[in-house]
Amino acid sequence: MITKLPLETLNIANNAGSNSPHILLVVDQFPKTLGGGERIVLKLAALLPEYGYRVSILTFFVHPDCTGIESPPCPIYLLPLQRTYDLNALRAARHLGQFLRKQRVQIVQTFFESSDIWAGLVTKITSDAKLIWSRRDMGILRSRKHHIAYRLMASTPDAVFAVSEQVRQHCIEIDRINPHRVQTIYNGLALSDWQEPKAAKAPGQTTITTVGNIRRVKGHDLFIKAAAAIVPNFPRTRFSIAGEVLELDYFAELQALIRDLNLSDHFHFSGGVSNLHNHLSNADIFVLPSRSEGFSNAIIEAMAAALPVVATNVGGNPEAVDDGVTGLIVPPEDAAALSGAITKLLSEPSLAKTMGEAGKRRASEKFTVESMMNSITATYKNLLASNPEL
Repeated sequence: MITKLPLETLNIANNAGSNSPHILLVVDQFPKTLGGGERIVLKLAALLPEYGYRVSILTFFVHPDCTGIESPPCPIYLLPLQRTYDLNALRAARHLGQFLRKQRVQIVQTFFESSDIWAGLVTKITSDAKLIWSRRDMGILRSRKHHIAYRLMASTPDAVFAVSEQVRQHCIEIDRINPHRVQTIYNGLALSDWQEPKAAKAPGQTTITTVGNIRRVKGHDLFIKAAAAIVPNFPRTRFSIAGEVLELDYFAELQALIRDLNLSDHFHFSGGVSNLHNHLSNADIFVLPSRSEGFSNAIIEAMAAALPVVATNVGGNPEAVDDGVTGLIVPPEDAAALSGAITKLLSEPSLAKTMGEAGKRRASEKFTVESMMNSITATYKNLLASNPEL
């Protein structure tokens, strides 16, 4: 049974009228701590009414302590689903089909594996709605059955939005999706939100930050090891890690590593940051030491804040960072290369400043909300016109 979440502070004043094309965004879950995928779903739901679309969200699970959806921009519906292959899944498929027809949903856009595969298949079998997969990573969370299912369903989506060119190539080469159906649409920022001046600092004090929930894939251990090589030459440098703890064992490992390397006076865990603008305005250099990425929102947010960026050569990172112009790209799993790049920026503050300014310009030219939404809605229009020329 599909139920609407009883969110008393629902903010749907800007949602388009009932005669507007109805877009259903389907996401696997809303966990306790929202990740980039869940946040982009909410962002898209807030923006689409401005472009003439009615929006709803459907999910299979909401964590009871989730704090990210207190005031959602559209109705959120819950379809409880624990497995996609049992009797309950068959009943759920019938309910979803009925919902799509009753709500006159014209486009279903899915995020993550269960939504892509299960909800995507149900959509195509039970309705006339067009299907779009939103692909945000390089398949790092997939199981073997997911790999098989994606290949078997390669012809199912009417369009696929890839968050970076690397993700697009993964869809084409690994999932064997027709290249004409897959397009790269970068995440976009509202640059007007990033005009705050940088915070004043004591002379000689430098802050280097990374932003990302505490998970091994984010490579925080490499950041700490790089810091150990930097501190002896730059003793007034401070390092911060902003993000919720999602892997407790890894967090304990990071804390032990900081103690073992005598870095306790130099490191600060900021936890989940509610005001990212303020956090980044207090930093001088942004580092993303990830082991895998689709496309990092944090990078373009750092660029918007005029910070030079040091990032690993994974996923869409080199598409965001113009190596040598807006920052430096280093090999993954290489703490020495990471420390070397950071040291270069610390040693040449004028270069760091120039790169930060170039990054801000790049963000304003390439990674805007307007560019993102124009690409998305152009595809919507083509699909609704039964002319899916992407």
